[in-house]
Amino acid sequence: MPELPEVEVVRSGLEPAVRGAVVAAVEVLEPRSLRRHEAGAADFEARLTGRRLTGAVRRGKYLWLPVEPRSHEAPFAVLAHLGMSGQILLRTPEAPPDRQLRVRLALDHPGWGDLVVAFADQRIFGSLSLDPLEPTPDGQPGGHGDPAPLVPLHVAHIARDPLDPAFDDDGFVARLRGRRTELKRALLDQTLVSGVGNIYADESLWAARLHPARSTAGLPVRAARRLLAEVRSVLERALVDGGTSFDAQYVNVNGASGYFSQRLNAYGREGKPCPRCGRPIVREAFMNRSSHLCRHCQRLPPSSATA
Repeated sequence: MPELPEVEVVRSGLEPAVRGAVVAAVEVLEPRSLRRHEAGAADFEARLTGRRLTGAVRRGKYLWLPVEPRSHEAPFAVLAHLGMSGQILLRTPEAPPDRQLRVRLALDHPGWGDLVVAFADQRIFGSLSLDPLEPTPDGQPGGHGDPAPLVPLHVAHIARDPLDPAFDDDGFVARLRGRRTELKRALLDQTLVSGVGNIYADESLWAARLHPARSTAGLPVRAARRLLAEVRSVLERALVDGGTSFDAQYVNVNGASGYFSQRLNAYGREGKPCPRCGRPIVREAFMNRSSHLCRHCQRLPPSSATA
């Protein structure tokens, strides 16, 4: 599933093409891609056609395109979640339809002319919807890419991500240490910190020399802050590399793959030498997926078992 770096790469590529553009037409080819939009495809098309988009915003793994409000109208946005294989692609009107095209937005941009935003999704786990925007509790911007203190209703429960200027470091450390769970489970909890998935959790824990099964309860403050610093570092480096692509399911808006997969130290490197100590990286079962780690560099303290 695309994580923060991948979604941010899509957002930054999409932003200049949608800011100020008017939605000239909407075509829904697969109603299942609108399953979060309970009013259905006809409502989605009618409410969005003719409306001006004001930008592209992201929090964690969620992306939204705010719609310019009309007088006495509650603000709303096009909310996108890529799921396992969703892609948002920029195309010219003359381009042939993409494979697995599910929703097509024809745009009229004031500077670029006619454009197409294509939502393609092989496995149809991703979705688009029109979601109301509500004020953020702290009065800070709802996400990266827009100073407005507004966030979609269905994203409001998602925590801020570590690259968000409004992210509360002290609050995160306190909440992390106050939980009785494992470190990796905590990193994947989007209500604690958003945008971190399996890949970047493994990479961050390896960089911080912390075992994924180590207990959060009583974790030293220094270790918690070191982990947060490594999460930020890993996410920032992945952004520079355009995200992580293992197959054609994740691409940017132009269809190009990211190459952070070439710099991974732990994830997907089972049996290969640890870049730090030379011992083999191992793969351990974790929930319905796997964790990759170095048992020598990331030792599990005897007292770290969770209750």
